[in-house]
Amino acid sequence: MKTDVDLIHECYNRSLALLKQNSTASGVIACARSKKAVDRGYASIFGRDAAICSLGMVASGDRELARAAKISILTLARHQAPNGQIPKYVTQSRKADFWYSGCIDATLWWLIALDFYDRAFPGEGLRKKLEQKTGKALGWLFCQEHQGMYLLQQNEASDWADIMPRSGFVLYSNALWYRVKKLYHVATASKTRHFFRHLFFPFNKSCSTHRRVRILTDYVKGGAKQREFYLSFVNFSFWGEEVDVFGNLLSCLFTIPLLKKRTSILDGLLREKVNRPWPVRSVIFPIARNNPLWRPYMERHKQNLPHQYHNGGIWPFVAGFWVMLLAKTGRKELAWHELARYAEVCRVNNWSFNEWFHGRTGEPMGMNGQSWNAAMFIMAYHALKDNVRM
Repeated sequence: MKTDVDLIHECYNRSLALLKQNSTASGVIACARSKKAVDRGYASIFGRDAAICSLGMVASGDRELARAAKISILTLARHQAPNGQIPKYVTQSRKADFWYSGCIDATLWWLIALDFYDRAFPGEGLRKKLEQKTGKALGWLFCQEHQGMYLLQQNEASDWADIMPRSGFVLYSNALWYRVKKLYHVATASKTRHFFRHLFFPFNKSCSTHRRVRILTDYVKGGAKQREFYLSFVNFSFWGEEVDVFGNLLSCLFTIPLLKKRTSILDGLLREKVNRPWPVRSVIFPIARNNPLWRPYMERHKQNLPHQYHNGGIWPFVAGFWVMLLAKTGRKELAWHELARYAEVCRVNNWSFNEWFHGRTGEPMGMNGQSWNAAMFIMAYHALKDNVRM
């Protein structure tokens, strides 16, 4: 019988192999090629997917994978829109797609990936070479920023959870925005952090002096149930209480909340068993059909029903960030245990690296051979073993 160590090492090697298999002349595609994957557009260079993949590919120390990560970053840069936006994805026929209501996080993740690569290979000067591109990307993001709250604003369904009704000020995107500001030495990073804390958790005794923030949070405090987690989004008179696990993980990884708050969030996630039946579920309280936030597009392909897909499904790649946070907060033993469980979920169906799983039954769903599942396993492994940080 395999031990956890054996399982982790096998998953690591299979992850390397999958990423090499999914690397093309244009960069890393979202998943293994199949007719279904090609028909659904998964055999493309996705902005967020390829950028997230580049973290593990670079952290691996494998020169072939590092080169594929660099090619992915350059491909996305070549297809940058004139206004600075990085595309949602670039097809194998070299066509850029920017999604229905825009795609905000591809640009954010691209900037994070570029910085991560540059820190790993400073002699190449990739960030310097792409300085004009990064300037345009940051400029586009600044055009999405509220000029009084220093937080990004966005449409519904315009980030990785692209069939979820989050809009206005979104937790996940603004956690990334704070990280980008820190990496690129943007002077207003502290202001972003300040308003982030007040808006996404408006239950503290201290109130913001900003009039618009007070009005937004008054609605929340008048109708929301107070939990230890950050709200998934805040808009004018409505907000998200489903608990975006990924957004809360990123917020803590990037040390946006103070230590006491970070501990409270992590303890709450453990109490709610977001790592069961597999690590980790995308939301704690899925949005039901009778919820005012329910949208017709959530039922498309019967995909985003409660406990499925972004609405409470299990996403193995997010387990990588889960393991990284456990490691960062000193819970190393639990982190290694969860890394082994991450390997187990990748092993389902003879190492199919399934895209996502049903949040209650654990049934494997979606595409096979998902690149970011492999990449984030590698990244999480090196975060634990070598203290690698984003």
